[in-house]
Amino acid sequence: MDARLGFSTVDSAVHLPHPEPVVRLRGFTRRFGVNTIIDGLDLDIAPGEFIALLGRSGSGKTTLLRTLAGLDEVRGQDVEVPDSRAVVFQDARLLPWKPVWKNVSLGLKGDVRARAEGALREVRLGHRIDAWPLTLSGGEAQRVALARALVREPKLLLLDEPFAALDALTRYRMHDLVLSLWRTHKPAVLIVTHDVEEAIALADRVLVLDKGRIVAEERITAPRGERAGFAGRLREKLLSHLGGDDHGEGVVPFAVAAE
Repeated sequence: MDARLGFSTVDSAVHLPHPEPVVRLRGFTRRFGVNTIIDGLDLDIAPGEFIALLGRSGSGKTTLLRTLAGLDEVRGQDVEVPDSRAVVFQDARLLPWKPVWKNVSLGLKGDVRARAEGALREVRLGHRIDAWPLTLSGGEAQRVALARALVREPKLLLLDEPFAALDALTRYRMHDLVLSLWRTHKPAVLIVTHDVEEAIALADRVLVLDKGRIVAEERITAPRGERAGFAGRLREKLLSHLGGDDHGEGVVPFAVAAE
């Protein structure tokens, strides 16, 4: 590793003996008919770690995320994921017939309104508690989805391209908000994204998935907000693993508040 660059290349399988990982996959394989989507994948995610997953369409990102979210059967596979997990999708998936606070509190027990209101204040929507989903902007809807996920205090938070449909300024603000919530709640985070700049700005570790295998892994050691000096070189490395420079095109560079 060259410390001046703020990142290092590591082996595709990282084993973290201390502390125990919250996610552990060994030799994970997923096939649909004759098609192998995930091929013998090893993965550890440490408590509180922030990982970005890059990959071309069809690389297996969605299949991996569905596995970690518990949406697909993993019987007979060496897969360990926490029971406490939450997912935020690209579509906020709010129920239009329920006000915002009831969308946040779905499935909760106890004083659910107070918990929902607290979560909404955390995502800066304390003034929209009783609003209807159809009156929200795209960024507001995604903040509601984040509140709904984090009110459950998950050990694993999965983000499936949650900012892809947002404009550049709103996306920047959402990055800042996600990092603030991550520091407060300290879940392990896996964000699936096509945006290389987003991955570099947010993650501790960037994985590149191709044909169901992790083909590259970059650990970022520079503090957030101080990554501009090496982002160009790392971006080119990641794009080369993705098979060209057709990822992240047209994305406005941004800086995220330092830790």
